[in-house]
Amino acid sequence: MPEAPEPHKKSIALIGLMGAGKTSVGRRLAKRLSLPFADADAEIEAAAGLSIAEIFERFGEAHFRDGERRVIARLVDGPRQVIATGGGAFMDEETRALILARCTAIWLDGDLDTLAARLGRRDHRPLLRDKEPRALLAELAEARNPIYALAHFTVRGDAGTQERTVGRIVDLLGLA
Repeated sequence: MPEAPEPHKKSIALIGLMGAGKTSVGRRLAKRLSLPFADADAEIEAAAGLSIAEIFERFGEAHFRDGERRVIARLVDGPRQVIATGGGAFMDEETRALILARCTAIWLDGDLDTLAARLGRRDHRPLLRDKEPRALLAELAEARNPIYALAHFTVRGDAGTQERTVGRIVDLLGLA
């Protein structure tokens, strides 16, 4: 595992499966640390003028991942902030290397049943289209968790509050 950069100097990148809370925890963490917040997916949509679902549908996943790589590089080059990445972003070798070198990477590792329950309430994710959330998450976790485990830190999520997860991150990074 790479050595973690000094968390009080580097951006904090949240990684993990869809539904792990990267965006909602990220917003709260940024507020608690008085830092800007950036959601990579929202930034991609703004840059493309399309929703992520539309990008996938019109151009395919490879095109989306290329744009995602560029957007995350821009965010990492910006001021210190909390960045919520998309679930697949850390799987890209170039993006992963950039995050590990220039950010403090935190894996929000969630229980699959909890994540599936969260995802069952929404239907905007292209990878979920016409799939059962729990089965897809299990498949993604098998492939992605060994890569997510390369993050500097892991925070185990649960069905508890997002504020509790934020508190765990702040304590873990010694930023209280």
